[in-house]
Formats: sequence, C-alpha cells, structure tokens
Amino acid sequence: MTSLDKPTEDTQADDARAVTEAALFEAFGGVRGMVETVLPGLLFVTIFTINKDLHLSAIAALVVSLLLVVVRLVMRDTVKHAFSGVFGVAFGVVFAMMTGNAKNFYLPGMLYTLGLGLAYVITTLAGVPLMGLILGPVFKENLSWRTRNPGRKKAYAKASYAWGGILLAKCAILFPLYWWADTAQLGWVLVALKIPPFLLAVWLTWVFLAKAPAPIDVFAEMEAEEKAEEERKAAQAAERAEQGEAAGGRHKRA
Repeated sequence: MTSLDKPTEDTQADDARAVTEAALFEAFGGVRGMVETVLPGLLFVTIFTINKDLHLSAIAALVVSLLLVVVRLVMRDTVKHAFSGVFGVAFGVVFAMMTGNAKNFYLPGMLYTLGLGLAYVITTLAGVPLMGLILGPVFKENLSWRTRNPGRKKAYAKASYAWGGILLAKCAILFPLYWWADTAQLGWVLVALKIPPFLLAVWLTWVFLAKAPAPIDVFAEMEAEEKAEEERKAAQAAERAEQGEAAGGRHKRA
C-alpha cells in the first residue's frame, strides 16, 4: 500500500460507516422512534402509579399514541414506527380492559419481544438471518448478501444473534416480574429496559456491518442492465437502418 492508497481507503471506510449509520437510523426510527416507543408506556405507568386507575391510564396511553401518528401525518413523515406503537398500545389496552388486570397492558408487548427474539435466533440458524431481511432493502442489496456476499451474510448473522440474545435476556427479566411484581414495579422496569438494550443492539449491529464488505446495490445493477439492453437494441436498430440504406443504394445502382 502506498501513501496515496491509504487516504482513499480511509475515505471509503468512513463513507461505509456513514451509510451504515444512516441506514440503521432509518430502519429503527432514530430518536423520534425511541420516543414513540417509550412515551405511551411511560404515561401508562406514571398515571397508574399515582391513582391506580386502569381505564384512565390505558386511555391516556392510547390517546398519546394516536397523537404521535397525527403529528407524523401532519409533518408528512413516515408513520410506520408510530403506527406500530399504536397497535402495540391498542392490544395492551384490550388485554388489560378485558381481564381487568393492569399488568396485562404490558403482556402483548412482552410476547412480541419474546417472539421477535426467537425469530432472530431461528432465522439465523436457518441461514436467513432476520437482520438481513430487515436491512437488505434499506441498503438496496435485497437478498444478494445470501449468495453473493458471504462476509455480509456473516455480519447479518452476528447482528441477528445479538438482537436475539438481548431480547431474550430482556424477557428473562420481565416475565418473572410479570408474575411476582405489581403493575407499577413491572411498568417502571419495562420502561427502564426500553432504550438501553435497544441502543446496545443497534450499536452492535453497526459494529458488525461497519466491518463487513460493502453491500451490492442490486438496484443499480438492474438499472445498468436495462441501460445496456437499451443501448444494445439501439445499436441493432441503427445497424438494421444502415443495412437498409445500403441495400436501397445497391438497388438504385442496379
């Protein structure tokens, strides 16, 4: 490596890290996504801790979830993270109201976390890590990492195992509390475990992907193939036109 090569490689590495950061930020919602994830549960447990009113706590959590969606719509921003929050809160409200047990407000989210943690592990064991399925379209590589980019598949496998392990560890804490702790205790622990494990998982994903080979942009490849095909057809049409003109000229001379 010459002295001229190193700055170029360093620049490419920095660009790859920046692209990875931007993709993760987009995929997981960034700061606003974290707020939308935490706020309804925080409001529920705060109100319930103060007055033990299940209905008021549940309605307040649902209303703030809907307001977050409205804000997204007004700002013409993506609503997938806010909508997922609404559905999670709505299921929690239904469970809690039907059973009359405030702790059941958290049960759907806990079951979802358990299922997601298992999905990360099982899909990775099956050779199709879930993190690759989630981030592949974001990086414009789709499923090219499965067969054409083994280093990237390995990084997705590591990231999926990290997410699965962190989510399952979180469940190992929360489910015993669901049975043994009261609603307020469970709620505050759950709120406290929202952001730190999430940030740890995202950071580990960034570490693995930043060291992985660059993604293969399959969309750019498709565009290049389409352009090459158009150029080939144009060249064939031009060749046929030239052949037609030459044949016409020979006919006139004859």
